[in-house]
Amino acid sequence: MTRVVAVRYLNTAPLIEGLRDVRGLDLVPAAPSGIADMVRTGQADIGLCSLIDAAGALEPAPGDPAPLTLLPVGMIGCDGPTLTVRLYSTTPIERITRVHADTDSHTSVALTRILLAERFGITPELIDFDARERVERTGGLGVEWPEALLMIGDKVVTDSPPAVRYPHQLDLGEAWRAWTGLPFVYAMWACRTDHAETRHVRTAALLLDRQRRHNQTRIDWIVRTRAPEHRWPTDLAKQYLGRLLRYEVGPREIEAARRFAELAHKHALAPGPHLRIADRPADHHLGREHA
Repeated sequence: MTRVVAVRYLNTAPLIEGLRDVRGLDLVPAAPSGIADMVRTGQADIGLCSLIDAAGALEPAPGDPAPLTLLPVGMIGCDGPTLTVRLYSTTPIERITRVHADTDSHTSVALTRILLAERFGITPELIDFDARERVERTGGLGVEWPEALLMIGDKVVTDSPPAVRYPHQLDLGEAWRAWTGLPFVYAMWACRTDHAETRHVRTAALLLDRQRRHNQTRIDWIVRTRAPEHRWPTDLAKQYLGRLLRYEVGPREIEAARRFAELAHKHALAPGPHLRIADRPADHHLGREHA
């Protein structure tokens, strides 16, 4: 049984819906910030990993975490607005000095730093912030709505800050697209590099690819079924999953991922600028029992 770990947000539904019924896969829920470590330590075979967690040096140094290889059979990304990765500010963006950052996604935090430095010329202090409880993770200081706030995930919709408090907002996916002309990749399926060519990982990757393609044919059903569970308005969920987000990994997505890794390394946010990306598995890797 191949253990597959992913977060259960609305945005992962087109990737994971139905996986519990796929023979040979064991779907394990986890917080997004912990998925890469679960894969590295063998608690999971494949994980929907934050992209920055896969960036590193070509030759890891002794003591470095086990390197990850990306499996281009599914991702969470966008080619313009993301909606659920958003920076809120009480002041114009270029005047921000501190950002209380929801650290659910390592990649989104790194993207915030990169965009603020490259596009606005600022390097504000980032404070680790629990956006659900609205407390700083270090010291537990409660902050209802801070000067600037990075929010990620469903809570951008289900627990959104008051618009009157934050007249200045930045959708990070939209800002990246306007700057680079490229889509953005927040997360992708990944495994340990030393397991990337094993039969069980190759077979599981093909199963993940097939399930993603099947789910793309039933987005309306997924929206009707899952949006109420996540407290999303159905019409907004349909736009989000059906139009804003991207799940298929193509050449532009690979280019964008590599560009982000290089920038993350430039800004000392990743140990190296390189991404290991596996070839897409062919159908012959799937045994007769899965046909």
